Amino acid sequence: MTEQERIRIGKLDELKALGVDPFGGKFDVTHYSQSILDTYESYTKEELAEMAVEVAVAGRIMTRRTKGKAGFMHIQDRDSQIQIYLRQDSMSEKDYKVFDLCDIGDIVGIIGTVFKTNTGEISVKASQYIHLTKALKPLPEKFHGISDEEMKLRKRYLDIIMDRDVKEIFLKKQKFWASIRNFLIEHDFLEVETPVLETSSGGAAATPFKTHHNALDIDVFLRISMGELWQKKLLVAGYDKTFEIGRQFRNEGMSNEHLQDYTQMEFYWAYADFEMGMEFCKDMYRRVTKAVMGSSKFSTRGFDIDMDRDWEIYDFETIVAEKTGINVFDTSKEAIMAYLDEKGIEHDPNVGFWRLVDVLWKTVRKDLAGPGFLVGQPVQLNPLPKRLPSDDRKVAQMQIVLAGSEMGNGYTELNNPLDLEERFKEQRSMSEAGDTEAHEHDESFIEALRYGMPPAFGFGVSERLFSVMMDRPIRECVFFPLMKPRS
Repeated sequence: MTEQERIRIGKLDELKALGVDPFGGKFDVTHYSQSILDTYESYTKEELAEMAVEVAVAGRIMTRRTKGKAGFMHIQDRDSQIQIYLRQDSMSEKDYKVFDLCDIGDIVGIIGTVFKTNTGEISVKASQYIHLTKALKPLPEKFHGISDEEMKLRKRYLDIIMDRDVKEIFLKKQKFWASIRNFLIEHDFLEVETPVLETSSGGAAATPFKTHHNALDIDVFLRISMGELWQKKLLVAGYDKTFEIGRQFRNEGMSNEHLQDYTQMEFYWAYADFEMGMEFCKDMYRRVTKAVMGSSKFSTRGFDIDMDRDWEIYDFETIVAEKTGINVFDTSKEAIMAYLDEKGIEHDPNVGFWRLVDVLWKTVRKDLAGPGFLVGQPVQLNPLPKRLPSDDRKVAQMQIVLAGSEMGNGYTELNNPLDLEERFKEQRSMSEAGDTEAHEHDESFIEALRYGMPPAFGFGVSERLFSVMMDRPIRECVFFPLMKPRS
């Protein structure tokens, strides 16, 4: 325990001797700092004095100074900071004694009147000082904050206290998901909840987390998709439009774009196809961008993005051939590995041909600014979409490309159970050959399709899109990312 911590703990008894609970009780807040600043900034000192507007504000002490029988401090609430002016002759003797015992970091309530200082700063002159919570540890230094990046993530609450920009990220994140949810509901989509624990890890190409269900004595998986196969069963049931926003889990590597547990949205739309989905998602992304960023334009990762511009169309076969000289439908595994080796791109030589094709595409993608749609993907990369009528080597799929990354994935759903069963068999062969991300055969889903699922379009996007808007690693856009315990 530091000397400062010992002093703060010592003040607990002094507060109790004054009849004050060091860890407080309720306080009725009537105003917040930013609303006070915005409302009264244009008034003169004389006008505010005549109005005598009384407010009750509460927050954390961020600065404190005293001079004789008066003191100043700034308290920080949910919105911003506001200055408090305290005079011994304007408060009760007890209240001023309690103020004398306060430290930076304490949480207090103030009742007083709004006024403007000689320097023009909107402030509150306290008539009552109510102690609410004693901070037993000091905050980081005001001008340095937390410089250790790992500590920022471990003690995110301190990072948010000290850095308004960090707090603002999560206010924008709420707008991000709210605007997506509202957009879908406005278009008659039903919000649903599907299982997080599954007996089959279907619906995506990813490595699942596995655990054991004691009551049923079976192994289960944490979902790797946002209820994709379940939502399609709801299409079979007769719901034409569904969506879900929730957490999903993938037991894979960590990077600036990837987390093991993260929030995803997926929707399914009966009687639509991927071309209809492209127009719908374009409108949704434009709405979301303006809600979060206040504009259609933002800069990220060295790219200047304008969501209102005409979106590009990237054909998989064409763009890969243009950028690498390789036609993915007329090449060999050895040729792709030679190209990747030449470019110094890391890859696993033990995976199958089509997994290397995916690596090849991702090297091309990183230079594409977008916004745009990738189309014409090989059927081997995803067994769940319908094939393109014009080219059965490819699927009716679109991926949104933005700032060098995939920022959403959708396709015309395969509703032919016979075709899907054959594709699942091919995925099983890929799995047996060592591909840990191959799709798992789901018999119950095949059975549901045999009852008839309408033609449909499905789409998913994760919070990766939000992190790109913020131009920050995805871990910094999560309140409490998973951290390895300290040894």
